[in-house]
Amino acid sequence: MTDKKRLLELLKALSYEEGDFTLTSGKKSTYYIDAKETTLNPEGMHLAGSIMHDMTREIPDIQAVGGVSIGGDPLVCAVVLSSYAKKDGLLGFFIRKEPKGHGRNLWVEGGKSLQKGMNVVILEDVVTTGGSSLKAIDVTEKEGYRVKGIIALLDRLEGGKDAIESRGYIFKSIFNLNDLR
Repeated sequence: MTDKKRLLELLKALSYEEGDFTLTSGKKSTYYIDAKETTLNPEGMHLAGSIMHDMTREIPDIQAVGGVSIGGDPLVCAVVLSSYAKKDGLLGFFIRKEPKGHGRNLWVEGGKSLQKGMNVVILEDVVTTGGSSLKAIDVTEKEGYRVKGIIALLDRLEGGKDAIESRGYIFKSIFNLNDLR
């Protein structure tokens, strides 16, 4: 079995559930994908990190990966660890949903290892409309980094890909909603 097939099995078993849900976008849904259940599972984290690392390396000159806390945190950690194991030096950072209001009042955590102007990719667990991804892009670019694209674990196929690509960014996902059904 390939890593991708095994990751899909885990995503179906651990992260997919049916019911009545309100998404971050405000949209109603009869199903929910809590990808953190998969990305915080040891095997799921390893597989997602390895696959996303390889996808990141398909984009030329990427020097770091970032993700919006909380969903992106395990993905960033997994990709950075995969990078370390492969000895290729990809750095990581976290993007806050808002600065914490004290200390250094940062939007981006992990910035001491980064340099302004670096080419970066943002990792997402689930993309629906793309609103959260576009906000992450805006924050990251305002902090001085060059965002090349978004790599997601799952695309819900509700316009996120188009919204991201219409702004000139690359969009890749390991899976989309059709893979879960």
